[in-house]
Amino acid sequence: MQIYLDSASLEDVKAAHDLGILDGVTTNPTLIAKERVDYTRRLAEICAVCKGPVSAEVIATEFAGMMREGEAHAKIAPNIVVKLPSTVEGLKACKAMSDKGIRTNLTLCFQALQALMVAKAGAFLVSPFIGRLDDVGEDGMELIRTIRKVYDNYGMKTKVLAASIRHTNHLLHCAIAGADVATCPLKVIQECMKHPLTDQGIERFLADYKKAFG
Repeated sequence: MQIYLDSASLEDVKAAHDLGILDGVTTNPTLIAKERVDYTRRLAEICAVCKGPVSAEVIATEFAGMMREGEAHAKIAPNIVVKLPSTVEGLKACKAMSDKGIRTNLTLCFQALQALMVAKAGAFLVSPFIGRLDDVGEDGMELIRTIRKVYDNYGMKTKVLAASIRHTNHLLHCAIAGADVATCPLKVIQECMKHPLTDQGIERFLADYKKAFG
């Protein structure tokens, strides 16, 4: 399973890159707004660090605006993936951009039928939101499993990108369910390497060494 960083922070991108696990980056208007930086400039800065897919989301909600923004984003760097909403207009833009050779990430997916439609329209990635489904009492992980099954049934090439990941348990079960990609904050990535027995083991080894050699 590939690991993407869900952030617009250049510091976070560099930190994830230095860990050796960064396969890509996802951004959105909310993350960019937190950084208070020019969107185009920040996308270019991220692409300079991360050579994998970098998702750049459009603000427009209608087809023409999505096409204008998406084509502009695609010119920033060759690894830009245009992020579109899983709507009728987004589906139309997905098909048009795919025909032009522009990779797309269809975001805000909350049901398997949306995932089926965007795959047929040529999406490179589809982003089902696990955490937000959990927030309203649904099983976000079941959506990952269902989309995986549908895609495997028909040999669809669109990659399942698990999004809205809140904790390491989400990440683990995404890997078990067969998600192609998971995107998560730097904190979740770092927490994957933490376990109390690891810390206790290090303390024990150091204590034993100090006792023997001073």
